[in-house]
Amino acid sequence: QVQLVESGGGLVQPGGSLRLSCVASTSIFSRYAAGWYRQAPGKQRELVATISNSGSTNYADSVKGRFTISRDNAKNTVYLQMDSLKPEDTADYYCHARWIGLNYWGQGTQVTVSS
Repeated sequence: QVQLVESGGGLVQPGGSLRLSCVASTSIFSRYAAGWYRQAPGKQRELVATISNSGSTNYADSVKGRFTISRDNAKNTVYLQMDSLKPEDTADYYCHARWIGLNYWGQGTQVTVSS
């Protein structure tokens, strides 16, 4: 069982930035694809960004050009740099990791964008 622990959420004003981190409890994290999803109140969970084990990235259209996903395999960590935040980015953000059919989720970290 792999544990994923997110951090970095909080309250930020529109136009501000936050960086989310997700630390995985596995020494073979480099083999995993990873990603960030979010769920706003009353809405379904949606994909934000993914990064493959080789470093290829994919983004939702709504965050392209504003968010950047990256990983540091030496630290078993995946990051989400969020810039130019908008009120509509307010949601609980969840880290996800996947490898050979195994799927793991973090507990979520709350991001609120408000003035």
